[in-house]
Amino acid sequence: MKKISIIILAGIFLFPLPSKADGTWVELASTPLKRTESSSALVDNKIYLFGGFTPKGISKNVDVWNPKSGVWSRIIPLPRGLHHTTASVVNGKLYVIGGFDSGTWRPVNVNYEYDPEIHRWTPKAPMPTERGAHSAGVIEGKIHLVGGAHRKLLTLVNTPAHEVYDPKTDTWETLSPMPTARDHLTVSVTGKKLFAIGGRVDVDYNNNLDANESYDIKTGKWNRHPPLPTARSGITSQVLNGLIHVFGGESGQGTFVENEAYDPSTNKWKTFKPMPSGRHGLASVLWKDEIHILTGGPRPGGSGSDTHYVFKLN
Repeated sequence: MKKISIIILAGIFLFPLPSKADGTWVELASTPLKRTESSSALVDNKIYLFGGFTPKGISKNVDVWNPKSGVWSRIIPLPRGLHHTTASVVNGKLYVIGGFDSGTWRPVNVNYEYDPEIHRWTPKAPMPTERGAHSAGVIEGKIHLVGGAHRKLLTLVNTPAHEVYDPKTDTWETLSPMPTARDHLTVSVTGKKLFAIGGRVDVDYNNNLDANESYDIKTGKWNRHPPLPTARSGITSQVLNGLIHVFGGESGQGTFVENEAYDPSTNKWKTFKPMPSGRHGLASVLWKDEIHILTGGPRPGGSGSDTHYVFKLN
């Protein structure tokens, strides 16, 4: 009997039961408009939600959520309707760059600056590469834009382009391209490194990728890391407590609820409590110690929603 008990204990040690996933989800007031493939950013403790697909077509609308009052409001719209664009913040100003401006997915290189103090949009130097479904991150006051899809003849194909915008000088710089060209990826910045995660090949959600690559501004080089556990695209990400959380996504089989987080300090992935419902083309913002997940499509393709969930660690 003693020998048997030792074997059982060893089995427990080697094959532990999975622990309860960390984190909690809370539902907040719905967004004013059902959207998918929109973009978002945080300025002056307010969450801005831009453009995207809506039931009435491609939107110019900009909705603003005040976390303190719990109220949504609407401000001056984008100069043009955009979907699959990016939104970034530098020195209190918002920059909406690139995307598609039509139902035929025509890529554009627009660069709009919004000043919340004077409530004005101003066109800035256009992005060198016309593209949409790219992603962006800010490092030391400069906006790094990577990947996406552009036109080659009549077809949308991936680009590995890595272009950097400096709002201070209103100029662009081209840096080392991303090793794995892809679109519908997500980007997060931590430790002055830009992490480009997931995505798909040539806008085909049946060909999702698990790539996890980072760009180091000190060395000017890209590095590869352990892949995203669940290959997916149409995703979003935010950094919370040093971990890069990757949410949602889509494939030809449906949408994802996954909440998988990469820890750059250990070079490992961890699974957290999944989203309440699967969505793709969703937007996200980190506010204080919580991640706001906004809108997104519940089904693959052009579906949209007005959902607004918050993820917190236990």
